[in-house]
Amino acid sequence: MRDLVVLVDENDNEIGYLDKLEAHQKGMLHRAFSVLIFNSAGELLLQKRAAGKYHSAGLWTNTCCSHPMPNERVIDAASRRLKEEMGLTCETNFLYKFLYRTPLDNNLIEHELDYVFTGTCDEEPVIDSDEVAEWKFVSLADVQKDVTLHPHQYTFWFKEILKHPAFLEFVPA
Repeated sequence: MRDLVVLVDENDNEIGYLDKLEAHQKGMLHRAFSVLIFNSAGELLLQKRAAGKYHSAGLWTNTCCSHPMPNERVIDAASRRLKEEMGLTCETNFLYKFLYRTPLDNNLIEHELDYVFTGTCDEEPVIDSDEVAEWKFVSLADVQKDVTLHPHQYTFWFKEILKHPAFLEFVPA
């Protein structure tokens, strides 16, 4: 079940399941999520994707991202993966969702309806090294400046999140 993604139409209606790699090879639209965790100082927790990831390896991105399993609520999947990847347990809140499609490395296509969640946590991450190579807390201003200077060092979806109007209106608690 962990390697299946939930296929959806553009209105987020579930239309089936497919192997994760096959969905990315064919560019099939599926559900995903991105979690952005801030500390109490308002700094964003970033992760650098592990070198062994099947796409976007070695790139900086939001705190956690993945796909819900079949019959799993997206918010539950976000909490599960936040614990699995970063060793963090904290409340997350839905901010918005957006649809995107982009070519990736390894001849893959990312076509996702991405649910964006935010939360606040001051715990130090305990990373799963198969998923995460490094982590750091960074101010939003510094992240946005670095993304502008070095866009090739960040994942496509994270750059999309940073410029989305709903995110730009969001002020971390």
